[in-house]
Amino acid sequence: MKREVTAICVGSARAFRDGKKSAIAKQPVAGPVRILTDGFEPDEQADRTVHGGPEMAVHLYPLDHHVYWRSELDEHRLLREPGAFGSNLAVSELTESDVHIGDRFRLGSALLEISQPRQPCWKIEHRFGEKRMVARIIATARSGWYFRVLEEGETRAGDMLERVATGATEWSVRRTFTTIFSGKGSNEELLQLSELESLAPKLRDKTLTKLR
Repeated sequence: MKREVTAICVGSARAFRDGKKSAIAKQPVAGPVRILTDGFEPDEQADRTVHGGPEMAVHLYPLDHHVYWRSELDEHRLLREPGAFGSNLAVSELTESDVHIGDRFRLGSALLEISQPRQPCWKIEHRFGEKRMVARIIATARSGWYFRVLEEGETRAGDMLERVATGATEWSVRRTFTTIFSGKGSNEELLQLSELESLAPKLRDKTLTKLR
């Protein structure tokens, strides 16, 4: 599987709401960009306790979902931006159903591995000015996902994101997200995820807190 990365987007921490900062407003950059263990070299996260770090180094929110959100948000102006949801990689024809926890992808000279779905938060709703977005993301599993960086390297817009190894085939990003965040995951499913080594450690621990 190969998909072209049409834009690489990064951001800097800026004033956002109530004295808080955010770097969710990612913008495309030209030319080569370094991918380090913590993500793209010029990229920032405002609150490193919940964003960024090795297990959330690179974020991909599928461009295909922009079509859905246009119908929900009446052609919102931000949907014309490839990094509208805080995504670092703009990629089409690749969604949560197509990829799995632990899938490995070559991007330029870097090697990435899917580590976890993205959990939506209030910052998405504040950015778009729409209070029902988190609920819609959970209901539709349009979550996006994070990569960890196994091998640092360099890439640029126009490079191919190529899957070179398949991870846990029974655990697509969509199924993983739904199991953990919809409240409908069975104890058996949650236990399986808690033992899935390629899933980010904090999320593995989170599954255990959801056992009933």
